[in-house]
Amino acid sequence: MAIFEGSGVAIVTPMHEDLSVNYEKLAELLDEQIEGGTDAIIICGTTGESATLTVPEHLDVIRFAIKHVNKRIPVIAGTGSNCTNTAIEMSKEAEEAGADGLLVVTPYYNKATQKGLITHYTRIAESVHIPIIMYNVPSRTGCNLQPATVAYLVKNVENIVGVKEASGNISQVAELMHLAGEGIDLYSGNDDQVIPLLSLGGKGVISVLANVAPRETHDMVAKYLAGDTAGGMKIQLEAIPLISALFCEVNPIPVKMALNLMGKEVGPLRGPLSEMEPQNVEKLKKAMIEFGIKLA
Repeated sequence: MAIFEGSGVAIVTPMHEDLSVNYEKLAELLDEQIEGGTDAIIICGTTGESATLTVPEHLDVIRFAIKHVNKRIPVIAGTGSNCTNTAIEMSKEAEEAGADGLLVVTPYYNKATQKGLITHYTRIAESVHIPIIMYNVPSRTGCNLQPATVAYLVKNVENIVGVKEASGNISQVAELMHLAGEGIDLYSGNDDQVIPLLSLGGKGVISVLANVAPRETHDMVAKYLAGDTAGGMKIQLEAIPLISALFCEVNPIPVKMALNLMGKEVGPLRGPLSEMEPQNVEKLKKAMIEFGIKLA
């Protein structure tokens, strides 16, 4: 059984002006996501600025989210690292805190071989008992998790159950699903490819878009999985301009700006991320309004 089916939000980490974590605001965002139909919370992923959270902060944010959500929907903790031992320790802590699953990105910068990736993921999985979703995003990590490697891990390591695929390569995803068969939970890691990946057997999306449009992102997946392929496709295509605007600068710069434009007051970004260029803010505003999102 999959950790979740539908729309999982890769939720932002709100900050105070002094760049400390704003837990009161995080609680509000979590409640709004649940009320908006989101099917799972992914905490401390890329969108949550995990790269600039200290390890104690990272674990505190995970613990807070798990406690606040209180089993209303699954909470999946981002615990990846380019150090296997660090990933193991964070994964153990997340499991102890009550996470329903883990999202583990491929090691970045090191550029591990496929053999190294098998060892990395196997060691992490053997250190915990909860399910693991691997995360393949070579544009950020410089490391591509090959279809044969994914299939091997899912078939041979009991609690490695799926992959968040953000390679953007539909042919690679098709090969992956051919090799892995029915025993894998596939999630789109690209908001502009949700329906294509569902058509290849996907279970849902781990979404940036859901931060600003939780109901629509949920409905896109729910309609498709219920057999209303036209309804799901309609939402996907209508969302394309907004998705484009949300990625016109590196994530999570635009999505934090979008939430602030909505009056959510999620605060600034930690360096080295910088505030959005004015011309891109205007592009984002236009796309949000056209999609029906109210600005503050």
